[in-house]
Amino acid sequence: SLTQGHGGLSCNQCHGDGVFQGTPALCEDCHLTDFQSTTDPDHVDAGFPTDCAECHDIGGWGDGTFDHNIFSLTQGHGGLACSQCHGDGVFQGTPALCEDCHLTDFQSTTDPDHVDAGFPTDCAECHDIGSWGDGTFDHNIFSLTQGHGGLACSQCHGDGVFQGTPTLCEDCHLTDFQSTTDPDHVNAGFPTDCAQCHDIGGWPGAPFDHNFFPLNGGHSGLTCITCHGDGVYQGTSSDCYSCHQPDYDNTMNPNHASAGFPIDCLDCHNTNQWEGATFDHDGAYFPIYSGKHKDKWDNDCASCHVVPSDFSVFSCIDCHKHDDKTKVDNDHKEVSGYSYVSAECYFCHPTGDD
Repeated sequence: SLTQGHGGLSCNQCHGDGVFQGTPALCEDCHLTDFQSTTDPDHVDAGFPTDCAECHDIGGWGDGTFDHNIFSLTQGHGGLACSQCHGDGVFQGTPALCEDCHLTDFQSTTDPDHVDAGFPTDCAECHDIGSWGDGTFDHNIFSLTQGHGGLACSQCHGDGVFQGTPTLCEDCHLTDFQSTTDPDHVNAGFPTDCAQCHDIGGWPGAPFDHNFFPLNGGHSGLTCITCHGDGVYQGTSSDCYSCHQPDYDNTMNPNHASAGFPIDCLDCHNTNQWEGATFDHDGAYFPIYSGKHKDKWDNDCASCHVVPSDFSVFSCIDCHKHDDKTKVDNDHKEVSGYSYVSAECYFCHPTGDD
């Protein structure tokens, strides 16, 4: 095709020997001299193919382009002269690894020191081809957020070592752990896994999930030392009695100790307050707040429990007098086995009814 650079030529420019049949049509047949004399780059030494159409079109010899798809020439690699990467005049077999061109950059970088840190020489893991100075590292091995965000490498890697840096809380925060006194983490036997109470937003104000013993009602808002005054946290008993024994021992109305009340305070008390305990006397034992005995006693356990040290002992006959014939004996004339004993009264009248 006689177009562009091949157009408008006289016949003798290609057929100067006067031969027209069998004239070769390969690029090199006419342009071998151009190929051999080109020095930027040197086509011969570079081992370029003699098929000029791979880089040139027929518009002009000087506008050759090369499809550098074997190595993308974009951003920082774009617009470079061939000699910047092929300064030795060799084009075939030029290595394409980052370190092949940037090893000097790698070795001379001190913030951080890539060599001592054991960084990989595959620069693309942290850098892009836009600029060497804007390297970023995917620190997905340890999330750098909140309190860990924005730190200089040297704050965690002050020894210049990056590979194998431990990631446990205690590896960096052991001093904080050991110096904390409110509460004393060491004496309290707290775990060194700080994340159990702290988050990475800030060391102070750590909340502790006290779900094994709910801190509600009268237990809410207490300082740690209220229950852990001895500085011991592990193994602290959660039984009421372990903290409230003085309350139990000092209560006289009724006398809990002599009465043999259970030491599980929740049987009568709740966590809101010690006073005003309620005891399910009606449902569990004998109705005194309802039925015929409602308002018939002195709002004192001793009205029926005549032995203060033993609440299993009760008296019916102190109120239901034996000499009151109309209320006791006369009413039981026809009752077989009638006996004027409190336990027998309860046996026949468990709810206090007639």
